[in-house]
Amino acid sequence: MTKPRALPAFAAFNAIIALAFGTFAAHGIKDPQARDWIMTGVLFQLPHVAAVFGLLAWRNSPLVVRPAWAVSIGSFIFAVVLDALALGAPRMIAALAPIGGSLMMIGWFWIAIVALVIDKIEPE
Repeated sequence: MTKPRALPAFAAFNAIIALAFGTFAAHGIKDPQARDWIMTGVLFQLPHVAAVFGLLAWRNSPLVVRPAWAVSIGSFIFAVVLDALALGAPRMIAALAPIGGSLMMIGWFWIAIVALVIDKIEPE
């Protein structure tokens, strides 16, 4: 198991990337397609950062932390792929974006299952 501070630190790093790229897109990107890619990444990244902190506030347990990692890593991968495309990376890198999206969905599905059974498995 990772250290308890690793997930919130990663989530904060994720927020920094989202804010930096969102600001860059708003003020420094002229190409509309590149701006759209970055803003789509930000649109997915920032809410998932907040959600990870909400999940940790709800229950800082391995049953919640593991899927929160999936959500956080998934949003990071998804957004960074779009950021890379906007900065001119080869289009084939776009094939990695569904990995990030899938990790986010798996994490949220996992959280839904945990939410239904956590009190039976791990009473507060």
